[in-house]
Amino acid sequence: MIKYTIKKLPRKWHKTFIALLIILLVVGAGSAVFIRRAYNQNLRPINSSEKSQIITIPVGTTTHEIAVILEDSGIIRKSWAFEWFVRSNGAREDLKAGTYSLKPSQSVADIFTILTHGKETTNLVTIFPAKRIDEVRDDLINQGFAASDVEVALSPSSHPDHPALVDKPKEASLEGYLYPESFAKAPVTTASDIVRAALDQMHNYLTPEVRAGFVRQGLTVHEGVTLASIIEQEVGSKDPQKDIEDKKQVAQVFLLRLKNNMPLQSDATTDYGAVLAGEEPHSGFTSLYNTYQNKGLIPGPISNAGKNSLNAVASPAQTDFLYFVSGDNGVNYFSRTLDEHTRLVREHCSSCR
Repeated sequence: MIKYTIKKLPRKWHKTFIALLIILLVVGAGSAVFIRRAYNQNLRPINSSEKSQIITIPVGTTTHEIAVILEDSGIIRKSWAFEWFVRSNGAREDLKAGTYSLKPSQSVADIFTILTHGKETTNLVTIFPAKRIDEVRDDLINQGFAASDVEVALSPSSHPDHPALVDKPKEASLEGYLYPESFAKAPVTTASDIVRAALDQMHNYLTPEVRAGFVRQGLTVHEGVTLASIIEQEVGSKDPQKDIEDKKQVAQVFLLRLKNNMPLQSDATTDYGAVLAGEEPHSGFTSLYNTYQNKGLIPGPISNAGKNSLNAVASPAQTDFLYFVSGDNGVNYFSRTLDEHTRLVREHCSSCR
């Protein structure tokens, strides 16, 4: 029978092993304390500011996406701390979509309570999507602001150094730059406060990445905003994902037509030219905005535009369609040839001009 001898490890090795184990335990405990301290710190309010911000949580938004929205808006310190708090309370399914008035002076626990109880704000001023500046003017007046104050608020000269406007031609109005959003209205809120907040939001969505995307498409920032406004008018889906996809696809169509020196042929731009002249919109109205009669991009935006339209211009679909038509059923149909486009119009759009 073969005998095996188990060699004992040196006593010194045992001491080293125990020392390493103690060090690891101490480091682990220290890390846990550090993480817990950082977590608790990031649950606290950012500051003592009582200035409200309107935060919209769309239907279907995940906990992570909500946390990012809150951090990007300057309402919470760190998105990961908010996610941990929600997870530790077992309430990932309890966060409710809606429009909320939140403050940097509120803790994560306070914000969590508001979002889980659906305490939506009601005293809001809303700038709706795809609205011309004259329509925004009327809406602000209808929501209680004096007409003279609204005129001042909508004058570019009232916002000379705003970062959202650095690429806007000096002679251009604020058309296209008032981001569609809801804003809190207090008794002291002025029309200029609302317009400034809309410009702030526009600046937030005109990120360096979006601006660089415009340049990659051969557009200036103002031209990018202009094309986004056309897309905002032409495309709109209640399905959030479909809205993103279709707008990217339509952006590709318009950009390719511009590249090929083809007219954009947009009813929305032609109608805008007629409205500016105080005329009833029709496809034969002659103006610089008639993209059936004129090639190239129009002089400026025709309405405001949301983030999906801005992002679509900066990062269009990678396809080669030259035509699209919005069917009577709300579905957009894309094609590469005029014959195919004509057939799709005949099949799906009885009301097309």
